[in-house]
Amino acid sequence: MKLKYIFGPVLSRRLGNSLGIDLVPYKTCSLDCIYCECGKTNNLTARREEYVPTKDVINELNRYLINKPEIDYITFSGSGEPLLHNGIKRIINYLKDNYDYKIALLTNGIHFIDRNVIEEVERVDLIIPSLDGVTQETFIKINRPLKNIFIDDVIDSLIKLRSNFSNQIWLEIFIIPGINDNNDELVKFKEVIKKIKPDRVQLNSLDRIGTLKNIKKASEKELQSIAELFEGKIDIIT
Repeated sequence: MKLKYIFGPVLSRRLGNSLGIDLVPYKTCSLDCIYCECGKTNNLTARREEYVPTKDVINELNRYLINKPEIDYITFSGSGEPLLHNGIKRIINYLKDNYDYKIALLTNGIHFIDRNVIEEVERVDLIIPSLDGVTQETFIKINRPLKNIFIDDVIDSLIKLRSNFSNQIWLEIFIIPGINDNNDELVKFKEVIKKIKPDRVQLNSLDRIGTLKNIKKASEKELQSIAELFEGKIDIIT
């Protein structure tokens, strides 16, 4: 079967056997993260629209899922930001109304600033938002957002997400030595994590070459040290 909007299943380090859904054209995102393994964002936007036909995504999912494959999660991910697609709620509801699979959402978290977006994803089983900096300076260095997006607003939106979302939230933090691993940033991270109250925190680091070629990979020893500082349920993604 030729697939256009779904991919896999792939064996995920965190999600087991994961069937991916890609809802936006290649590298359409609201951030241009320096570590992104998909490359530089060539369509930097916060505009939500129907980037690919919602009905076609649902039809493709039906054709694939009719054989009842053994998968652990159906995951909104891919090469851009899934929440840019304004039909995501319709796809989530269709899957939940017709299938028993768990749904995961990998997101940069920016769009939860719009509280309506939080309502759109309320039936998702697992949300993995990223948070790579807790000061505006670090946020800009790592994530290179659109203008007028502020990290304090992003943090506040993740706190609101937690208070309005009853399923699992795993907060992903991508550690980049020399940028977001200094003591001041880590201490503030710890404070912010306590406010967001995720079910887990996942520390990640470079696996393949990112957008900028001179980014260093955090050592397992450094990640372990950060995990001990943060306390709670901390996973080191290796």
